[in-house]
Amino acid sequence: MNPTDNPMVSGNYTPLGKVYLVGAGPGDPGLFTLKGKGLLEHADVVVYDALVSPQILGMINPQSEKIDAGKRRGNHSRLQEETTQLLIEKAQTNAIVVRLKGGDPFVFGRGGEEMEDLVRAGISVEVVPGVTSGIAAPAYAGIPLTHRLYSSSVTFVTGHEAAGKYRPKVNWTAIAHSSETIVIYMGLHNLSYIIAELNSAGLSLDTPVALIRWGTRPEQSELIGTLATIVTQVEAAQFEAPAIAVIGNVVKLRDILGNREESFEF
Repeated sequence: MNPTDNPMVSGNYTPLGKVYLVGAGPGDPGLFTLKGKGLLEHADVVVYDALVSPQILGMINPQSEKIDAGKRRGNHSRLQEETTQLLIEKAQTNAIVVRLKGGDPFVFGRGGEEMEDLVRAGISVEVVPGVTSGIAAPAYAGIPLTHRLYSSSVTFVTGHEAAGKYRPKVNWTAIAHSSETIVIYMGLHNLSYIIAELNSAGLSLDTPVALIRWGTRPEQSELIGTLATIVTQVEAAQFEAPAIAVIGNVVKLRDILGNREESFEF
């Protein structure tokens, strides 16, 4: 496809720079990659997401143009198409354009979609992976996702099934039978529905559940329960997003391996 034939490219097509899709990790700046840090220090433009921690944003070159493209439930600052168009335009006049995304760009981060559009527009793109919250947050909570005595498999799944052509319906029946540990991103709002689906598929209501909010940050907190109790606990604790859920017997190890005093317990 000729870049000038792409409707997302307007005016004269004069790509100057390169777009880097950089994973900022889950929040702890110590988990940010050296490559990502170097790019922030030399970037001409940084387009960043809502969940990128202030400490990582503080690594951006003071001379860089900084653009907030964050998306939070019910408050999207700009449409996905607008963000991609912005990246294309900035790459036409700047050498280093960083798209800074929470976690890892390719793990529920729309990085694949953005890269596809950029490649079709003739823009040079490179992905810099980041640590995803589905791995880091349980680790900081003292929950190993796999363990020889508890779990030999893990499934990562999105719990956010809002309308959108890019997001097919999750087959929760298949998920319930596919592995011994289930990690759910963005599932807090649909938690009651997800639990009902998993239980209907045969997952016991006694199955342990951990909800981890603001994983790896100083304000990280956990809510521990079971499929039978967790929804009531969320309401009682007014536990809010952003949070991930870990479902499976590995959650039992948190009592032994976890040592965070600020956790919620009911």
